[in-house]
Amino acid sequence: MKSPTPAKPATAARSSRIARRPKAKTWQLRLYVTGQTLRSQTALANLKTICETHLKGEYSLKVIDLLKHPQLAQGVQILAVPTVVRKLPKPVRILIGTLTDTARVLVGLDLRAAH
Repeated sequence: MKSPTPAKPATAARSSRIARRPKAKTWQLRLYVTGQTLRSQTALANLKTICETHLKGEYSLKVIDLLKHPQLAQGVQILAVPTVVRKLPKPVRILIGTLTDTARVLVGLDLRAAH
C-alpha cells in the first residue's frame, strides 16, 4: 500500500500565489495644474519622463486641473501651480514648478539622496 503524498502547507500555497501577483503601484503622485498652459504641459511631460525612467510600473499619476475641479485642492496646500504631490510612500512630498531640473526632482521626491 502506498503512503499518501503529504499535502503542501497552506502557507506555501499562499506564498506562491503572492509571488505571481503583479507588483502593486506603490508611488501615488498628483500633479495639480490650471488648464493646458505651457508650464502645465512642461511639468506633465517632465514628470512622466522621470516616472518612466525611475519608477516604471511602480507608480500612478493623476493630473488634477484646478480650473475644472477646484474642490480637489481642499486639504492640500497648493501655493502655486504646477505642483506635484507625492501621497505615497509617506511622508507626503510637495514640489512646485515645471520639474525641469531632474536631479532636484529626484531628491525632492526622495528617489535619490542629495549629494
